[in-house]
Amino acid sequence: MTRREMMAYSACAVAGLALTSCDSLLESSRTKPYKSGFKLGVCDWTIGKRTDPASLESAKRIGLDGVQVDFGDGQDKLPLCNPDLQKKFLEEAKKHNIQIASFALGTLNSVPYKSDPRAERWVSEAIDAARAMKVKVILLAFFGNGDLKNDKKGTEVVVERLKKVAPKAEKAGIYLGLESLLSAEQHLDILKRVGSPAVKVYYDVANSHGQGYDIYKEIRLLGKQICEFHAKDYDDLYGKGSIDFKEVRLAIDDIGYCGWLVMEGTKMPLGVEESCRYDAEYLRQIFPPKV
Repeated sequence: MTRREMMAYSACAVAGLALTSCDSLLESSRTKPYKSGFKLGVCDWTIGKRTDPASLESAKRIGLDGVQVDFGDGQDKLPLCNPDLQKKFLEEAKKHNIQIASFALGTLNSVPYKSDPRAERWVSEAIDAARAMKVKVILLAFFGNGDLKNDKKGTEVVVERLKKVAPKAEKAGIYLGLESLLSAEQHLDILKRVGSPAVKVYYDVANSHGQGYDIYKEIRLLGKQICEFHAKDYDDLYGKGSIDFKEVRLAIDDIGYCGWLVMEGTKMPLGVEESCRYDAEYLRQIFPPKV
């Protein structure tokens, strides 16, 4: 048995899963090079520590590689735009030897980018923060009040605002990842109209699956326009729900992606950390770290 095979079987045993579920994975790895180098993170709000530097220690304890950090809420200034808080996050990351996977502007769900001038300013300020902290991806959320589905006028505003801020993101080497309920084709239309390599799609497999989209086809269609992934399953623990993560892996291989998968959401009856640990152990069978 090779080292790679031993690691895969070990992961199965740790996760308490049937070893036969790994056999096909191992068989695939024998017939073609099996790419490794994936990193697993978690949203800070999933572990109940939104915009809290303590989220880094929690993620390390769970056994993850990093955290997606939210900018938090504010009336005028967002918490993570404060240099003192940025410094605290960087100190905790160094202390616990863990990374900040990406940032998220979840506040755009209630303060819409399509209509509120504060949101436009916040996206620009988020780029400054990301550059200062050497974070490469900022998730722009379009749910709730910010939903773009069936909103042609709102989408037009978003396109124009992205056109204005994209050059700043390009210069900083930062991606703005759009996460919404739109289809892959609708996302591609927005990206084409914006016309900037800095504006991409933040793909959430569960959100898109919930909209009835063929996520495995969408991943292949979006290809290099995906800057990062949310790993999520609304129905159950990973491997037991509606998302076939092995099929996700095949689609990801086809587009050449090998980076962060950020877990979002947990399922009872397990506690938050237990659920995250179970899900991470399952994902590592399919998306192994660098070896």
